[in-house]
This record gives sequence, C-alpha cells and structure tokens, in this order.
Amino acid sequence: MAISAVVFDAYGTLFDVMGPARILAEQPQFSDLKPIWPELGQNWRVRQLEYTWLRSLMRDHADFWQVTCDALDWALAAAGRSDPELRAALLALYRHLPAYPEAATTLQSLRASGVKCAILSNGTPDLLQTAVTTAGLDGLFDAVLSVESVGVYKPDPRVYALATERFDCPADQIVFVSSNGWDVAGAAAFGFRCLWVNRGAHPPERLPHGPEHILDDLRAVPQIVSGI
Repeated sequence: MAISAVVFDAYGTLFDVMGPARILAEQPQFSDLKPIWPELGQNWRVRQLEYTWLRSLMRDHADFWQVTCDALDWALAAAGRSDPELRAALLALYRHLPAYPEAATTLQSLRASGVKCAILSNGTPDLLQTAVTTAGLDGLFDAVLSVESVGVYKPDPRVYALATERFDCPADQIVFVSSNGWDVAGAAAFGFRCLWVNRGAHPPERLPHGPEHILDDLRAVPQIVSGI
C-alpha cells in the first residue's frame, strides 16, 4: 500500500519540551533550579496535557499557549516558586524549543525519498511556525496542521481527520509518529499506521489501540516507512 504522508506530532516528538527548564537551570541567574528542574519540567508537561484533555471534555477550548501558561503557573506553584522573571524566561524559551538532534536528518531523509511530511499538533499555528524556524526545519514540511482548525485537542478524531483531509487519502495511507503513547492510541484508533517514539522507555498504554513499531528515537523512521 502506498503511503501518502508521514505525519509527526510536534511537542515531545520533534521538539524537546524539557528544554526550557533544563536550559534555564544552566544559567547562573537561575542556578537554584538545578535540583528541581526535572520535576518542574515534568509537572509543567503533565499538567499541560491534562488541561488539553479536560478542556476538550468540558467543551471549553482555550488555545495551546493559554494552556501552556496555565500549566506553568501550576507547576511553579507546586515548586513553591513565585517569580515573574522566571516565569517569563521559561515561556520565552518555550516559544523557541530545541529540536531533538536526529529530527532534521530524519526529515531530510524522508523528503529525499519523495515522502511527504507534515506536523499535526496541539500547538497554535504561530507557535508551530516559530518552533519550526527556530529549529532550522523550514522547508521540510508539506503542511503544518494545528488543532485550532477544529477547536478541540487530541485525541479527538476531528484532529486526526485534518491530515486525511489535507492529503486527500484514507487513514491507513498515513504513517503517524508520536512520542506520546496516548496520542498513538488515538491515532491508531482513527486508522493511522503508528510509530511510537518511546524516548522515556515507558510501558505500553493499556488502551485498545497501539503502535505498529516502538522506537527509541526518530532515526529508524525512514527505514520503517520504506518497508511499509
């Protein structure tokens, strides 16, 4: 079966969401973050995802930047920190997340073989474009798709349908790549052929649908896609 496109999740898959807390902890001005940055970063990420799910269930949508700010406020409060300068610095870094080191070469390899590539993300269009540009990934995507088109977050099927509509193909002609097990479960339920980039060596989700392949990082994606 011909593959119409490889579609990537953005945050945690192409872009390192732990980067802001880690980078800031290395700066002398915020050196007191060193012992707590992993917990702070993890709390920020977990609460961010939880807010997307809760807002979807409550049908009370706010865009991803608002959710990201709200989640950071919770994480800072949980760490006992009330520092407007720290908050502003973390949010500024979030707009310019580093890409994982293998992201560019993976995308270049796919593109060189004639495969179309896209992002499908909870992020707003402006956040995604800034992240792509900052990471030097401009020109490597045929589409950058945001949930803002439908006003609801993953794993709602309406989000995954953005990719089938964009590439005018059935779901099983799209390979979906994500580092989030819950996202893979949602995408697989929709009908995508899914690759799970399990960077944290987490156990599989106890959900009805799962990935066809589990990877440590993005490097094997081109080889797997070529064999489908």
